Amino acid sequence: MRPVQLTLLLCVDLVAQTTNPHTTPDDVAAGARIYRSHCADCHGLSGQGGKGPDLTQGQFYHGASDAALLVNISDGIPGTAMPGQFFSPDQVWQVVAYVRTLAAKGSAKAPPGNAAAGEKLFRAQGCANCHLVNGDGGVNGPELSFIGSQRPATHIRQSILQPNAHVDMAYWQADIVLENGTPFKGFLLNEDTYNVQMLHPAKGLLTLPKRDFRKFAIQKTSIMPAYQGTGLDDLVAYLWSLQRPRRPE
Repeated sequence: MRPVQLTLLLCVDLVAQTTNPHTTPDDVAAGARIYRSHCADCHGLSGQGGKGPDLTQGQFYHGASDAALLVNISDGIPGTAMPGQFFSPDQVWQVVAYVRTLAAKGSAKAPPGNAAAGEKLFRAQGCANCHLVNGDGGVNGPELSFIGSQRPATHIRQSILQPNAHVDMAYWQADIVLENGTPFKGFLLNEDTYNVQMLHPAKGLLTLPKRDFRKFAIQKTSIMPAYQGTGLDDLVAYLWSLQRPRRPE
């Protein structure tokens, strides 16, 4: 048998397994190294989410079995930002083993508070003016349709009380004044040697040449005000309840 054919057969055999054959402490440590270098940017260094879902809840919405996790990590998840990874099946199994340890540290238990009351408060406080939830709301802040799958309740609470604690680069603002005195302020989309692209709240997408700038600053703070009202537990409970539906195994 040719070496290439043998390698393919070994890979198919590993993928066909339904339980993880690599769960020793050494395997977990190896998986942790791969995770930190290739997964932490989206899922957070401790697995508590970010651009990608929170992994500490132990809820995997595109398949929760070891075999499903192997396929999702190896091939990526269509329709999402999750890319495939060019690692051997053995290495991916090690990542699966490490991800299981992250889930064991977390909890899928709902935080205290009344989610229904929190939804009313969310709308009464004008949060929907900036945040989109299931197709309803504004676009001047992050979409929150699945925020409960992406962030733990502690992170959600901190973001409400201290909006500047976690500001995604997508919401940095460009503060520009042209030589003729005209001001522009909006979300920074792109910058190169000659131009700045921004999303202006009234004028939409703008490309401004740097040669015309009198002032150019990037503000890395949030436009969202810190919440100081009552009903914080209810608001956190509502946002945490916004979960991505799980696919059946």
